Amino acid sequence: MSVETSFKYDKDYVSKFSESRQEPQWLLDLRLRALELAQQLPMPKPDKTKIDKWNLTEFNHISSKENGTELPEQVKALIGEDGEAGNLLVIQNGKTLRSSVTDELAAQGVIFTDLVTAAKEHGDLLQKYFMQDGVSVDENRLTAIHAALVNNGAFIHVPKNVEVKAPLQAIYFHDDEQAGLVNHVIVAAEDNSSVTYVENYLSTNNEGDSVSNIVSEVFAGPGAKVVYGAVDNLAKGMTSYINRRGRAGRDARIEWALGQLNDGNTVSDNTTHLVGDGSFTDTKTVNIGQGDQKQNFVAQIFHHGKSSEGYILTHGVMKDAASSIFNGITKIEHGATKSNGEQTERVLMLSEKARGDANPILLIDEDDVTAGHAASVGRIDPIQLFYLMSRGISKAEAERLIIHGFLGPVVNEMPLESVKKRLVEVIERKVR
Repeated sequence: MSVETSFKYDKDYVSKFSESRQEPQWLLDLRLRALELAQQLPMPKPDKTKIDKWNLTEFNHISSKENGTELPEQVKALIGEDGEAGNLLVIQNGKTLRSSVTDELAAQGVIFTDLVTAAKEHGDLLQKYFMQDGVSVDENRLTAIHAALVNNGAFIHVPKNVEVKAPLQAIYFHDDEQAGLVNHVIVAAEDNSSVTYVENYLSTNNEGDSVSNIVSEVFAGPGAKVVYGAVDNLAKGMTSYINRRGRAGRDARIEWALGQLNDGNTVSDNTTHLVGDGSFTDTKTVNIGQGDQKQNFVAQIFHHGKSSEGYILTHGVMKDAASSIFNGITKIEHGATKSNGEQTERVLMLSEKARGDANPILLIDEDDVTAGHAASVGRIDPIQLFYLMSRGISKAEAERLIIHGFLGPVVNEMPLESVKKRLVEVIERKVR
């Protein structure tokens, strides 16, 4: 039997919610239009993954749980003690706990704040980017629900010719088993600017039945560079629908380093549009599935500009009875001459019941291009295992070393040491 997909929030509720946030009229209008669409649009249909029995629509919009004045210990561990916390955003259960940016960046006109503040203080600038050219409100029922009920997130805007040398870090912590996580992130880097943004999603609801509906939109103007790192570690009781989109202008770069390590069922789409000539993107993703977890991942790059370059590298480890679909899609549009698209998907299975499906797809509408793909699905190489065990290493430790080596290409790309450490800790927990 399918999960009921009726929507329990009405126009009056959404209007009052927007009014309580002192949101601009354009955002209220967008929410109300999205609310109507949420009643009409179909659910998304991920390839080879049935989500009709997943709960992706039933959740409490606002958390009734009171946050403490101190940062949770899990959050403190992520901030680190090496001075990386100067530019920091912490949101717990949709409510902002900490928001800070250095005086140096503020003086350069850099905006790094939560979405609630951005709507009140930078409404016109937010409107330019919010669900316009990245993720659209009317893609499906879940994007419409997101637009109608988004309750917080991050807004980053870097002016022209500004180089943000210190990483910006955001932590989204959720410990309310009944409330949904409807989070929206915008990273906008104007011409010839650069920024590194790293986020952590973590929750504690192992036994609940809640929902995360997450959207990120990244815009790199001509000559700009955006590095986007993420560690997703939402607990088993949270079902996730995640969209991360990027648009790169002429000679712009967007680099993704994603640790997608949720414990619950997950659908994730990471799409980059290389709009400008000479634009570049590199997408590195690591995933571990365990238990009876079901996951679907899409990494896709659309080449629109000439001489654009796009690279996809996905490594997944499946254990127990977990099942994951990995679709890598390279689409070179007509007119995108001299473009290059390369992708690799590799899946390592640790048990007989585990399943990993790697599907590299090339869609080429132009002749003068270069494109290639590779995919592999298999088990731990017995020769590697024998070699390590012949050196006195136990079988369990040898398997652990091989898995870490297998996932290393993504782990090593994380731009913050404290977050890289967190990623290694999560991997360690999941593979033991």
